[in-house]
This record gives sequence, C-alpha cells and structure tokens, in this order.
Amino acid sequence: MAVERKNIYVTQPTLAPLGEVTEIMQRIWDSGIMTHNGPLVQQFEKETQAFLGCSNLVACTNGTIALQMAIRALELKGEIITTPFTFIATISSIMWEHCTPVFVDIDPETLNIDPDKIEERITCHTVAIMPVHVFGNACEIDRIDEIAKAHNLKVIYDAAHAVGVKYKGKCIFNYGDVSATSFHATKMLNTAEGGGVITRDKDIDEKLRRIRFFGFENHADIVEDGFNGKMTEVHAALGLANLKYLQAALDDRKKKYAIYKSELSRNASLSFQKITYDCNYSYFPLIFATEADLLKAVSALNAEGIYPRRYFYPSVNTFRKLVPYVSMPKSEDIASRILCLPLYYSLSEADMERIIKLIIG
Repeated sequence: MAVERKNIYVTQPTLAPLGEVTEIMQRIWDSGIMTHNGPLVQQFEKETQAFLGCSNLVACTNGTIALQMAIRALELKGEIITTPFTFIATISSIMWEHCTPVFVDIDPETLNIDPDKIEERITCHTVAIMPVHVFGNACEIDRIDEIAKAHNLKVIYDAAHAVGVKYKGKCIFNYGDVSATSFHATKMLNTAEGGGVITRDKDIDEKLRRIRFFGFENHADIVEDGFNGKMTEVHAALGLANLKYLQAALDDRKKKYAIYKSELSRNASLSFQKITYDCNYSYFPLIFATEADLLKAVSALNAEGIYPRRYFYPSVNTFRKLVPYVSMPKSEDIASRILCLPLYYSLSEADMERIIKLIIG
C-alpha cells in the first residue's frame, strides 16, 4: 500500500515537546495569573535576553504592536523612511501611529534598504529611519547610524526576522534607538503570537512598559498614551519551552540553507541573497531570472503538494489603496522574481532533494 505524502508548506513552527510546554503551563493554573506582566512573561524576557545577549526586552502582543510601541515611545510625528521590500506590517505600523512612510529602494543583492539612497529622501519632515533586516540579513548598520546622526533622526530596526543574528559580534537588537522583533509561529523563536521591543535606553524601556499596559504608572495614574500590548502567560510559557530548542533550530537552518544553496547553484540562472555580516538563515529566498521561470517552478512544486511562498510579493509601494504609488524599480523587480522555499526544523533532507530536483530538473 502506497504511503500518502503530506503537503509541504513554506514553514512550520519549531516546537518543544508538548509535555515540556504543559509542565510550564501548569504554573499558570497553579498561580491563577494569566496576564498583566506575570512571572512567566518576566522569566521569558530575562531568559531570552540572556540567550541573545541583549538588554531591556519588553515582550508584547505581536511584532506589529512592537513597531507601534517603538514609534510611540520615541514620540515620532512625521515621515519615516523605510523599505518597500517588506511585509505590510512595517508600513501599517507607521500609518497607525499617524506617521507617513517614505520609501527608499533596495540593494538588489542584499535585499535590504540601500543606504546610498537614503539621504536623497530626507526632508524637513523626516523624523526617523526604519530599516528591515530582510530574511534575517543584517543591514548596513554603521552607514545607517552615520546618516541618522548627521540628520538628527531616530532609528527603529524592524528586526522581525532577526532573532539570533549578530552584528560585529553583538546581538543585532543592540543597535539603533529601538529594535522590534516578532515571536510569531513562523519565526525562529515563537510564542505562537508575540513580539518584543528592545532598547539600550532605560528611560525608553520604562516608557515602553507603560505603553504596553495602557499608559499606567504603578497601576495608579495614566502617564502615557498607551494601549493593551501585553503578552499573556500562556504565550510566554510556550516561548520558554521553545527557547531551549532555539540554538538547535538556528544550527539546523544554517545547515539546510547551505544544502539548498550548494545544490541550486548548479543552475546558473538562479541567484541568491548576498549575506552581508550575519544571518540566521531563517528563510531561503531564491531569485529567478524571470517571473515566468518562477511561475513555472511554483506550478511544478504545487503539483507535488509543495507550497513555497512569493515573499515579499508584491512590493509594498504598489499597495495603492494604502500609499501613493512611487516607483521603486529594484524592489518591484526582485519582488516579481523571488520565492522562499520550504525551510523548517522538521523538513527532511529527502524532501529538500525533491524540491531541488523539481526546480532544476
């Protein structure tokens, strides 16, 4: 009897054994504390900081809220320069905080914002730069910092993909005024849904914690324009269990990334993201010569129950119902030809070989 193959999707969460999760969850039932900066949230913050080598991690509801908290804590009102090659949450967080996104095109090799193009987009209304470490690939941090200081701008890094990445030997979250990350189910460290805001500034850290809890100070008075951005104890419990497996997940991603790249490099028409300083290899983006080639590969994979993702597609500057269209030729071109292949902890090397053969024949 033939064994039915399961569908393969672009990603699956890295999960601790259920028994380990429920063991931590029992503490919630014992304490009766479900939310409001409970003991598991505090433990998750401390243990994650220790693992990553950062400080002042504020756990919150999700990565989008993390970005909004960062904008609000820095009291930004005006134009925020960012990249069009990103997920829509980067832009929506700016707009929800009543700021205006201003796009700067990308470096087509690194896929990150092109620092050489930032200054030409700075105006008297510019208040910040929000670069994205695309697919966990570190931005040109020193260049961006130099530009920001020259123009008295804040820097918020959208580091949703960047858990486990280092820059010049330090946790990537230690750069910029604030970094915002995601603990969504698809990320390297997941709490099912969740996010984090990280800053080296203790005053900003305290402000973020007030914003996360409606703007309260000591549960007595409202001193900030805050909202409900709290992480629950349930999500923190899952995060604590999964944190034990983060290093194994990072090592596994790097190994599988190398297999994909080595094998797919045999096809000269395919190209890859240029890794700059460090990367957590959380995604495997593959760039085709043409969109037609990409669609042909997607069709062949889908026919075998394999579902990669066109990520990021389309380029965010083309969402005309949200933003006035401004041409970003490099981002739009890459977005039309890029495909993220399945990559996750439980993906077998045999299935990877199937994927590779279907792409290169």
